[in-house]
Amino acid sequence: MSFTGNVKNEVSKIDQGKTENIAELSAFLRNNALITDTIRISTENSSVARLIFRLFKDIYSVISKITVRHGYNYHKKYIYLLEINKKVDEIIKDLDLHEEIPGDYLIDDELTKRAYIRGLFLACGSINDPKKSRYHLEFVVDSESYAKFLSGLLNEFDLNSKTLKRDNKYMIYIKEAEKIGDFLRMISAIQSLFYFEDIRIYRDHKNMTNRLNNCEQANVDKIIETAAMQVRDIELIEKYGGLDLLNEKEQVVAFYRLKYREASLVELSEIISFETETKITKSGLYHRFNKIKELANKIREKDIT
Repeated sequence: MSFTGNVKNEVSKIDQGKTENIAELSAFLRNNALITDTIRISTENSSVARLIFRLFKDIYSVISKITVRHGYNYHKKYIYLLEINKKVDEIIKDLDLHEEIPGDYLIDDELTKRAYIRGLFLACGSINDPKKSRYHLEFVVDSESYAKFLSGLLNEFDLNSKTLKRDNKYMIYIKEAEKIGDFLRMISAIQSLFYFEDIRIYRDHKNMTNRLNNCEQANVDKIIETAAMQVRDIELIEKYGGLDLLNEKEQVVAFYRLKYREASLVELSEIISFETETKITKSGLYHRFNKIKELANKIREKDIT
């Protein structure tokens, strides 16, 4: 089963009060149901189907007609169809389904807002499995004003959601891993949250290790490139018999650079200090190599002209 399916399974089993159940059912029907003189609902998740069946039974004493069939194009998954043909007008009015934006009485406190968002997720939400792809949570709805309302509702919980028009639909999405974790916590999908956070921590650690390795490799490449440039400068000066133009300290540095061609400045300073018993620092080496470079550049300019 997909990660989205696992989250929906977990969320659909949460026990809550009647007002929260009403808010959850309102959001689910607003985004899933086909409403005429009957209410028709379809879902591929059996746990969600059982939840909706129970909510109609507990809240309105209505028994839904359930039909199970194979998915389209010989899809292996089953589709669960629920049909309600009693108290339809009462349900529409009670759940405020005739309005695009739900009434404040449905979501008048934090618990009912959380429940409404759970119902929204059960109806049209999806989350990428963090183990398989990038972090992404989305809801797809049919109205721009409703999308903006939902984004505002999500952002009351500091989830930093955004909206985007996609074909003739509107998507509300969250891409930050930390915010997706907060969303799972907010809808009380605790087991799914543990799984998500374990994967997120592993991926963050792996990415950090890769960045450090890349940084270390970049430093090594820079050291080798710098050393190679210094060797070229010294060999050029030597070719034109210009080593005598360097002072004694610069000649010592040139000698050791040719002897230890790939050593870093830190390593070279330690080698020279040990073998000559004369302390020299990295900054001292850097200054002397600059002098060598200046002489090499003068030779190049003269050679060009």
